[in-house]
Amino acid sequence: MLRVFTPGSDMVQTEISAGTALPAGAVWIDMISPTREEELFIERLAGVSVPSLEDMDEIETSSRLYEENDAIYLTATVATGIMRENAETHSVSFILTSRHLITVRYTDVMSFDRFAGHVERQSSLCESPAMALVSLLDAVVDRLADGIEHIGKDVDTISRQAFRRVRTNNQQRISNLALQSLLVRLGSAQDALSKARESALSLSRALGFLAFAAPKSANIGAHIKSLTRDLASLSDHATYMGTNINFLLDAALGLISIEQNAVLKIFSVSAIIFMPPTLIAGIYGMNFDLLPELHWHFGYPWALGLMIASAILPYLFFRWRGWL
Repeated sequence: MLRVFTPGSDMVQTEISAGTALPAGAVWIDMISPTREEELFIERLAGVSVPSLEDMDEIETSSRLYEENDAIYLTATVATGIMRENAETHSVSFILTSRHLITVRYTDVMSFDRFAGHVERQSSLCESPAMALVSLLDAVVDRLADGIEHIGKDVDTISRQAFRRVRTNNQQRISNLALQSLLVRLGSAQDALSKARESALSLSRALGFLAFAAPKSANIGAHIKSLTRDLASLSDHATYMGTNINFLLDAALGLISIEQNAVLKIFSVSAIIFMPPTLIAGIYGMNFDLLPELHWHFGYPWALGLMIASAILPYLFFRWRGWL
């Protein structure tokens, strides 16, 4: 699909198909999962080479940031789905020419749709291809910041559930299932954060190249510096959050170990408590005629009392030592 944005008193958004003439004064051409026919159409129209999905997924810098035929090519990794707990990363290409900004993507990116809504209300954001590029990158960075804030709130919720539980007279314990759920949520938060950090790093590299390659007449240097500072602060905050998540992960594993040890301790103490009564029952269960209590009238109550006492005394001793 091809979306074309034309500035004016009101920003005009138009969907066109291959073979259709571009609207006069079109600035931003948004290519969403383009077909080969649409790629060839834009290449003839704008005089640029549209990168394929395979080209966009290349990881070396020389394949993602370069100049060709007076056009600047930027390919950045954009994180999506962080707010929906379904974090993914996708490559998006930005092609800046003197007449057009061309974006190529193969997935829905919320920041692009939000920016499209903004430019319809404020056409100055898209008054030139260079201004449209930095304004679009600003929307991507802003959405990335929202995603990192969402991860931070989720991590804080996990921390409260793990360490700030509501306490009554008896300390409440977290079940193993609840702790396992916390581990799953921590893993999801770490995955989303790693994708956000990857996106921030990729965008920083793209902005660094754009600052070097953009023409001075575009007057976007100050905007690029502001975005670079924003990404640096986001990267620092993401690093802090990563450290916090690792701490919470270690703490959750420690809590699981404590809960499992508590269960094993209960079984061990139960075995020790019932060991003396079992011994007494074994002694008086032997088939010998010379047992002194065998014909004693109070022999049976004596054996029962002895077994009960031998079970209670170890329990009281463990409580006194604080082992239970």
